[in-house]
Amino acid sequence: MKSTGRDTGLTPFEILLSAIEAGDLQPGERLQETRLAEQFGISRTPIREALHRLETLGLAEPGPQRGLIIAHIGYERLRQLFDVREGLERLAMDLAVTAASSEEIALLQEMVDIEATLTDSKALHDHNRMFHRQIYRATHNPYLNEMLDNLRIHLSLLRNTTYELPERTLEAKREHQAIVDALIRRDRAAAQDAASQHIRNGYRARLTILSQRER
Repeated sequence: MKSTGRDTGLTPFEILLSAIEAGDLQPGERLQETRLAEQFGISRTPIREALHRLETLGLAEPGPQRGLIIAHIGYERLRQLFDVREGLERLAMDLAVTAASSEEIALLQEMVDIEATLTDSKALHDHNRMFHRQIYRATHNPYLNEMLDNLRIHLSLLRNTTYELPERTLEAKREHQAIVDALIRRDRAAAQDAASQHIRNGYRARLTILSQRER
């Protein structure tokens, strides 16, 4: 059965965001009002308003033909995105070192232990997202979480996962453990450095994937 905005309780804008995050709307895909309205069971006017918001946020852009497409993230946007991500991750560590409860840090360690048993790239990708979300929750700062949610939506425009690179899989697991070790010690500098290294290595892996796709 086709899911509609009324069925889900989501606004048309939220429905389109969810479709982007789920990969149902791919970078470069044309955003045709009529098709989207039929697909999601919503009238064209709210779809048009939602598409305008997507364009304002940089999630949609003018296509080669008339209308909008889901935005691509090239080299320059990727660099900008990861610059912001590194800054926000460092802030998250700064806050989590003091705000996270012992139970929350113990949960992060459990998540790292589970991650060590995973080998499937999709499962690792999903687990990685949950791990970082748990860190953000442990900051107990709603404003930071709002900024990180917005960043997560932009990251969803990146197709594939860095966990498809075997060397990155092992590296990321070690980095997650280093982050948790620093949080356990309540070592702010070490936690921020570990987070920075994690994001920079993730950026390097993303560049590798982009270069491979362009060959």
